Amino acid sequence: MCPSKSILPLLQRLRAGGEWAGYALLALVLLVAMPLALDVFRLNLVGKYLSYAFVAVGLVMLWGYGGVLSLGQGVFFGLGGYAMAMFLKLEASDPRSTAIQSTPGIPDFMDWNQLSALPWWWEPFRHLPFAMAGVVAIPVLLAFVVSFAMFRRRVSGVYFAIITQAVALILSVLIIGQQGYTGGVNGITDLKTMLGWDIRTDSARLNLYFVNVALLFGAVALCRWIQRSKLGVLLLAMRDKEDRVRFSGYDVAMFKVFVFCLAAALSAIGGAMFTLQVGFMSPSFVGIVPSIEMVIFAAVGGRMSLVGAVWGTLLVNAGKTYFSESFPDLWLFLMAALFIGVVVAFPDGLAGLYRKYLARRRADDPPAPAERIPATTA
Repeated sequence: MCPSKSILPLLQRLRAGGEWAGYALLALVLLVAMPLALDVFRLNLVGKYLSYAFVAVGLVMLWGYGGVLSLGQGVFFGLGGYAMAMFLKLEASDPRSTAIQSTPGIPDFMDWNQLSALPWWWEPFRHLPFAMAGVVAIPVLLAFVVSFAMFRRRVSGVYFAIITQAVALILSVLIIGQQGYTGGVNGITDLKTMLGWDIRTDSARLNLYFVNVALLFGAVALCRWIQRSKLGVLLLAMRDKEDRVRFSGYDVAMFKVFVFCLAAALSAIGGAMFTLQVGFMSPSFVGIVPSIEMVIFAAVGGRMSLVGAVWGTLLVNAGKTYFSESFPDLWLFLMAALFIGVVVAFPDGLAGLYRKYLARRRADDPPAPAERIPATTA
């Protein structure tokens, strides 16, 4: 029998063990260590970071597995956040709370812009089930329209990335320009309750943090299930040899549409959780700059690793907070140095660092040569 018969199963068990160890370590840090070590304010800040991690996880599927780089994920993050903010703002704008306005019962920014009635497309967002459905449905619908139009025409690579940037710019300009309907540059602010539950209290922030972590692990589990399925194999094949997959009879365009819509849905859920935890949503999270930052989260963590994407998001945002607090005049340069340093030193991100050093120590021999042993009998 060839040595591969015994070596390959061992390597697979070691790899699986390392993968589960990574999930367990992340769960231990997020569910135990951070709640015990941090006060509510800092824990809420970590919750904000984790809302960005939804976008990074989606980019692992879209960019890492699908080979499609999007520089406009802030669009879907923002749309999900705005859908949730609209419900919360309407709840905070009841006639009693807005009695001093010229038109009670509508959001304050509408009253300031001399609107006398709530726009018809705001009305359905009075209901939480509709708002929760809209958090996912609206971004996914936009993602489907954009991706279907582009991928059917075989637009890919840098051209598709530029188009997603253009969509991000258009949406941010539209939101800012329609101040009476969207809150303009200030966004939708002063969000207080959800079905009467005050989301500004310490207990609410603690609960929302754990809900955020649970949803994030659910997103990671869903993506891992897709990766291990036939669909995941086809995504990898499509990324590496798109023409071969097409010639095999598969509809490559629809695979790309699917993974783009999946990434959009995950980004939108992150945006909704951001709104709940931070208490506002503005166009500053929709445009080109935040979208590029979200790609950096995935790149630092490792664009092929779901857990790495979460760690990368935490590292970059923690660095951003620390540098901006400690070095307010230099923090942008320090953030750039952090990103460049990580990418240059670890081209595969933090996940690549783990595989290169830590995972190798778990096995007595380097895994790379063994993986090239053909799985055939002698």
